[in-house]
Amino acid sequence: MIHYNIVIKGKVSGVIFRNFLKRKAQNLKISGFAKIQKDKSVYAEIEAKEEILQRFIDDCHITPPRTKVDSIDIVAGKIRFFENFEIKN
Repeated sequence: MIHYNIVIKGKVSGVIFRNFLKRKAQNLKISGFAKIQKDKSVYAEIEAKEEILQRFIDDCHITPPRTKVDSIDIVAGKIRFFENFEIKN
């Protein structure tokens, strides 16, 4: 298992994109959280096997209507052993 801290930039600040992330994370059995930052980007901490996290990140570029990902910054982090994936305010 590994841990990534990611920042997703683009047209991603709406509920549609956050719900998309939550569904994708739950389907892939990824734990962690996502939240909107003041600059309207999405910050997420995610944990799973590396190949699963890579699939999640790749799938983030296939967005729902009215959303668009311009970039994703990824930094490895310390495993925190999240139990599930949630959207934080």
